[in-house]
Formats: sequence, structure tokens, C-alpha cells
Amino acid sequence: MPAGESATPAAAALPTPKVPLPDHPITALPGPGRYLALTVDDGASSEVVGAYAQWAADSGARFTFFVTGQFDAWRDNKKALAPLVESGQIQLGNHSWTHADLTSLTAAGVAQELGRCEKFLKNTYGVTGTPYYRPPFGYRNAAVDKVAADLGYTMPTLWDGSLSDSGLVTEKFLIGAARRYFRAQRIVIGHANHEPVTRVYGRFNEIIAHRRLQTVTLNDYFA
Repeated sequence: MPAGESATPAAAALPTPKVPLPDHPITALPGPGRYLALTVDDGASSEVVGAYAQWAADSGARFTFFVTGQFDAWRDNKKALAPLVESGQIQLGNHSWTHADLTSLTAAGVAQELGRCEKFLKNTYGVTGTPYYRPPFGYRNAAVDKVAADLGYTMPTLWDGSLSDSGLVTEKFLIGAARRYFRAQRIVIGHANHEPVTRVYGRFNEIIAHRRLQTVTLNDYFA
């Protein structure tokens, strides 16, 4: 975290909800509460993944990474991430192996994309990503969902707020997106791809604290 940025804890206590999983894709956290599910995709930048891990360690923020398994960031940052994953502060979900449009693939291709990432999560971090998978680009259909479910990925996980940072954006843009979307019971998507987000974690903490939100992983919230 850059010097001068606040390390105000983003989560003061372990969350308590255990809401049953719905029978449809997740786009938000159902029910009442002041919870916020931050979900972070891809991992194209090793430095950004490492900075997210440091933010979690410094602030207590809890979030879910949706891992694109081909990126070296998940290997490079194993030492920092593994204790956070083991404690449950950070959760790992499946975002495919190569970030392919799963709807463009055969059933065998979908199985390979999700299965290879699942194998990586187990071999590297000792965890499964099931039941949560995030289809790259949000593209999914009944055929993709069936293959995913056969692999244990029964819960397609989408979002209802975005930092819109899969590509390069400014710090000002990111703070504006956080102000707009860091709201109770939202699932917000971000990306571990570009450096500007690493310079605004302190501002994120301030927004979360000011709005009395508690960050949660998907495993924290759902039974």
C-alpha cells in the first residue's frame, strides 16, 4: 500500500450469514444486510495480484479471486496468497484456463478450460473452486452450464457492479466506480490486470468504512 494511504480495516469481524445458494446464477447477495462481495478476475499482472494480497493482509478485506489459471501471477504470489486462502480471507474461484469465450467451444473444450483451472487450484493451493465459476466476459448458455455443473461448478457467478478495469483506466475513474457500486448486498467485479487499482486501496477502504459495509467472500455468505 503506498505511503499515506489509510489501512482502515475493511472487515472488522468475521461475517455470520450462511444464505442457501439460489437455483439460478448469482448476480447479487440475496437478503438484507450490509455486506459487499468484491470479486477480482484474471490476474494478468503479477504485481497487481501481489498488491491485492497485501491490501487484504493490511486491511482485513475479504474477497474472491476468479483465477485465470494460465497467468503466472498465481504462481508468483503463492507465498503471499496461500496463508490468506488457507484462513478463508481470500477465496479462489474458477475463471477458466485461458479466458476463452466458453460459448464458442465444444463441450470437451469447456471441460478442458474449467477442468485445467480446477486442477491448478487443487495442486497449487489445495482448494477447489467449486461451486463458483465466472464465465469469461460473462458469456454462458445452457450447454456451458451443463458441462460446468458436471464438474461441480453449479453456480455461475456474475455481478451487478463493475470497476470496469479489465483494460487500463485512471485512478479517478476507479474511485468513481467504487463510489457508484460499493453498496450493500452487491457483487462487484474488478480485475487484477493494471497498476492504477493498486494506488487506490486506501480510498476503497474509506468508502467501505464510511458506508458501514463488511466485505465477504462467497463462501462467507452462502451455505
